[in-house]
Amino acid sequence: MRIDLPRRNFIKGFACVGAGAAMLPCCLPRVALAAGGLAFTMREIANGVFTFQGVNELMTPVNQGAIANIGLVVGNDASAVIDSGGSMVEGQALANAVKEITDRPVRYLINTHMHPDHIFGNAAFPDATVVGHRNLPGALEARSAFYLQSYRNQLGDALMKDIAIVPPALLVDDRLELDLGGRRLELRAWQPAHTDNDLTVRDIASGTFFAGDLVFMGHLPTLDGSLLGWMHQMEALAAVDARRVVPGHGPSPTDWPAALTAERRYFEALARDVRKAIADGVPLAEAVKTAGRGERERWALFDDYNERNATAAFAELEWE
Repeated sequence: MRIDLPRRNFIKGFACVGAGAAMLPCCLPRVALAAGGLAFTMREIANGVFTFQGVNELMTPVNQGAIANIGLVVGNDASAVIDSGGSMVEGQALANAVKEITDRPVRYLINTHMHPDHIFGNAAFPDATVVGHRNLPGALEARSAFYLQSYRNQLGDALMKDIAIVPPALLVDDRLELDLGGRRLELRAWQPAHTDNDLTVRDIASGTFFAGDLVFMGHLPTLDGSLLGWMHQMEALAAVDARRVVPGHGPSPTDWPAALTAERRYFEALARDVRKAIADGVPLAEAVKTAGRGERERWALFDDYNERNATAAFAELEWE
């Protein structure tokens, strides 16, 4: 069974899961996000662990905001969803898919960080306890008005309908363990890196690590927190005891910790180029045009995000 994101009209049908999901329905539905839109299919990657893989694109009306990877873990008593997608259309498709997979209620909706492609579907899970990093409420409060306006311009009124910024009710200060009934999830709050509110989830039973946007594959990493913080935490990140990782963007799942190799290389190149520009007295406006350019052919969306990353890196590194 595979994730299917075809750019074609609504597809009806079911994809059968493999062995190891005997406690679940024998088939997983492929749910249309909207008429004429993308199909939404969840794939079982380990016993009781499912993912949806987003596309490596900017959020647009065509992809309906479905660009981030999403997770589901099913226990004996309850289930947990990791991130809710980039629109209520996607969030509702996710909720419908979960109901087809399991009758265990969604007890927790875990948000890995503040960005709209991960939280705009939150309102599709009104009965779940939303869980987030200790800094997530403040980040959402500071940005919610901007998000709702700027993404209305980007996605259009139809896809922004019914979106509500739903803050977490349960906060993770450092680490927190959630019990789904015979299945435990280990949540960890990180220091500023991709954002200042990055949260990861490890399913202990299967060794599956939901890294959120602390891990990008294929899609250029985006910097909205601290480059130095991200780089300094790479060893701790790589030390997480997991068999596989679900990155925030890119192939899901993939080998761990090998998934960090390309990201680490990009950060080192970006930092090296920015430091050299600062040492040579190159002004910011010129430095951001060349910093990290050696990585351009290795990443999707490089031209969309690299100069912004370089600008943030320059502002941070000039005060080292």
